[in-house]
Amino acid sequence: MTLWRIRATVDDRPGYLSVLTASLALRGVNILAVQVHTTERGAVDDFLVDAPDTLDEAGLVAAVHRGRGRDCWVARSEARGLADQPTRALGLATRLVRDPDAAGEALRALLGADTVTWRPSPAGAGCGIADTTMLLEDPAGGSFALRRAAPGFTPAEYARAQALVELSAAVARRAAEQVTLVLPDGAEVSVRPAVADDLPGVVELHEECSPGSRHRRYLGGAGTPATARLRRLLEPARGVTLLATAGGDAGEAESVVAMANLLAEGDEAEVALLVRDDWQRRGLGSALLRRVVRHAEQAGYVALVLHVQAENTPMLRTVRRLGRPTPAERDGGLVTLTVPLAEGASARHG
Repeated sequence: MTLWRIRATVDDRPGYLSVLTASLALRGVNILAVQVHTTERGAVDDFLVDAPDTLDEAGLVAAVHRGRGRDCWVARSEARGLADQPTRALGLATRLVRDPDAAGEALRALLGADTVTWRPSPAGAGCGIADTTMLLEDPAGGSFALRRAAPGFTPAEYARAQALVELSAAVARRAAEQVTLVLPDGAEVSVRPAVADDLPGVVELHEECSPGSRHRRYLGGAGTPATARLRRLLEPARGVTLLATAGGDAGEAESVVAMANLLAEGDEAEVALLVRDDWQRRGLGSALLRRVVRHAEQAGYVALVLHVQAENTPMLRTVRRLGRPTPAERDGGLVTLTVPLAEGASARHG
């Protein structure tokens, strides 16, 4: 028996696919996997089959035509073709997470392209597919041009390729935004913007904080906030959430040890910090607050607002270390601090 790939267009009408599969079955062809690509011309069916050694390419093409298929393409396949498409795509995505610069090779492997070329110019209105060529926008800048001799690309393949390059760009962007901080005691932490996939780590951060730390962060209640609320904090509509991670030695996953939220409303942005108890009083909160100030200034906000419990002396001291005039208003046990941002004010009035 020999492995083959068969691609053919079939009218998207009831029973037509069964006619094609029956035609193949009559010749002893065993269908191992099938993918259906919807196109304007009909359904493009992509088969991985096991055929008798006596059946050659011409015989397979004839079987497809007798089964009412058209635009047939047939080629020998290898055992690795037995891996289903989702498994292959996930494997390539894992590779890109480790090496975002491998986008070209990942595209080649995903689509069986003969050539993948990166161009510095954007694709613009030329994005899309034209038979055996594909042009993709690279979110990181530039574009990818793909070509293969046969078969022609389908809209489903274009969507998969676009998802892959978007993943590569996101991973590269995340790596570029990550910095390593060395704290006064010599400990090192990585600081980067949060993404949705950080939710389990942020939940664990809250669970490992003491009730007192959670109460000071959320100003009411000492429990872990609902998952939906934490998810919104990770990717706010306006603003940014920074995470500090540590550990990860000997192949272990890093732990989230602190979180800084910058939540914008109008010209001002509210800031709040949560630092795991064993990382408090080590300069991490001050380092995170300085980075949040930098983000806010670059975004053009006029001021930062912090709501702090009057008894939270460490946090009040952290704000004072910014060295900026900080008006404070006290309402019972709550102190509201306003940190002016000179760059934001000049951007607004310039």
